[in-house]
Amino acid sequence: MIWVALAFFAALAAAPFVIEELRTPVSRVYRTGEVAALPGGATHYQWTGPETGPVAVCVHGLTTPSFVFSGVTRSLAALGYRVLTYDLYGRGFSDRPGGWQTPEFFLRQLRALLDDQGVQGRFTLVGYSMGGAIATALAAEESRRLHALILLAPAGIEPIYDSPLDHVWTAPLLGDWLVRAFGGRALRRELSREPALPTMIPDLRARQIAETRKRGFLPAVLSSRRHTLSRLYHDEHALIRKTGTPVLAIWARDDPVIPLRAMATLAQLNPDAHHVEIADAGHDFPQTHPAQVAEALRGFLKPD
Repeated sequence: MIWVALAFFAALAAAPFVIEELRTPVSRVYRTGEVAALPGGATHYQWTGPETGPVAVCVHGLTTPSFVFSGVTRSLAALGYRVLTYDLYGRGFSDRPGGWQTPEFFLRQLRALLDDQGVQGRFTLVGYSMGGAIATALAAEESRRLHALILLAPAGIEPIYDSPLDHVWTAPLLGDWLVRAFGGRALRRELSREPALPTMIPDLRARQIAETRKRGFLPAVLSSRRHTLSRLYHDEHALIRKTGTPVLAIWARDDPVIPLRAMATLAQLNPDAHHVEIADAGHDFPQTHPAQVAEALRGFLKPD
């Protein structure tokens, strides 16, 4: 009888990992569009805007791939920018390579993509949510390459995912099992609870939900929470101020993910940064409030 019990618990422990491996790989079914064969893995990307315009590069956040920049790319293109968007490893149509998803992990992907696409001169860097932390890390290390840094509800300024329950989700071994077993369901429930505001992408929620069912997505989210979103980037922001890189930060007053108090913290770290606060908006404000974002970008990039 004890062997039956042991076999049952072994099967229970293994089931989420087996199910994850049985999911259809992105490379076989889902992938469309332009793909760069980078040393770390294939990376899906897209260029938008006039070919001769100054370059802007957009880095998305934890769970929603580069399609989240639909409104931002339109605004930047209207200002004459040539905009590069791409999917971080583990999301969208990009590969799911192994390894800890640290800031350095993502910077290697970004630098390799810039080299692959021949981006040699200076460019404007846009980071949204976790992408704000990644963009901050690059701006601190390579300020000479940047015209400006634009942060949309950036992570890495105030702690997030820091509750006791969040620590359970990211605990060694236990977190790996929980995320594979229940992470997709938890993310889908979280999405269903958010206000259903009109967005630039009519099927935004459906596309976000579809991500949770792709192989490698849930482990990637877990690794990023453990290794990129678990730290603060205060030293990097102080260095960005020292190097003089112009910074615009756009915030949502009702953002449940990135607390608005982060705006005051960034103002202390970099008093030279410009700030725009969007009222009656949540974390999806690039999609739900595109006109306000466009106005902020226009005022910062094309001042009167």
